[in-house]
Amino acid sequence: MRSVPHRDPEDASWGHGYLLDTTGHRVHYTRGGSGRPVVMLHGWPGFWFDYRLLRPLLEPDADVIAVDLRGFGASDRPDLPVAEYGREAQAGVVRAVLDGLGLGEVVLVGYDVGSAVAIQLARDAPDRVTALVLGNPMHPAAGRLALSPEYRGEFWYQDFHRLRLAEQLIDGEPLAVETYLRHFYEHWGGRQQPLGSAHLAALVRTYAEPGAFTAGLNWYRSGSSTIFAAMAARTAPPPPPVEVPAAVVWGAADPVFPLPFAEGLGETLPQHTLTVLDDVGHFVPLEAPDEMATAIRSVL
Repeated sequence: MRSVPHRDPEDASWGHGYLLDTTGHRVHYTRGGSGRPVVMLHGWPGFWFDYRLLRPLLEPDADVIAVDLRGFGASDRPDLPVAEYGREAQAGVVRAVLDGLGLGEVVLVGYDVGSAVAIQLARDAPDRVTALVLGNPMHPAAGRLALSPEYRGEFWYQDFHRLRLAEQLIDGEPLAVETYLRHFYEHWGGRQQPLGSAHLAALVRTYAEPGAFTAGLNWYRSGSSTIFAAMAARTAPPPPPVEVPAAVVWGAADPVFPLPFAEGLGETLPQHTLTVLDDVGHFVPLEAPDEMATAIRSVL
């Protein structure tokens, strides 16, 4: 991985901007570079800064927009029903960003929560998405596997996030936020160097703001997370495939979405290609920015 000078997320050189979504609430994004538009969607625990290493690599080739989803980062955290924080609503938030910026067709990049939202938007508006580039993406076949006894225990946090106890213990408490989020970076990460103290400090500053941690829990409380979406899918017809080209980069060292979870991906993304990185964990854009940049350039 080539060296990229560290810039704090507050640095004005990232090109911060705001737009209003269809509910009238602010959506924060950063933007830089020139070329075809590439829109990046973060995971949990994260915000647009998940792409701090990837964005500079792409700026010579693309107009790179990294979005804070509703309730994350510097986007508004409105008091709305939790369904308005789910995958369909978040896809609508991203679509509002595309409209507000006057973007027609884009390449969508995502991992974790961002992968689910990207797939949803490609399903809802295939005319707006020329290609997907995804790290360890959520998909229905993986959800079924996540419910099996072999893997179910790794998803304990999704049950915890639905409890009011989670916010009572952690929200607005910087030390608690740091301790909790550090666990996921250390446990889920493969290449640890990019997940170091400077990045964690920026993450903690964002999530330790009063109300910020709780707002991030609304994704789980909406029923959009892997486990609860998989349980709902047991009695629902399978969603139609997404007929958009997709470049998938899979970190095989991810304990929460290990390589067996890639099985069945073709049911959702029949036009996908798969690249496996043995030493990369869950945080693919941070751990493997060069490989992700290569995947994005392949669909530009």
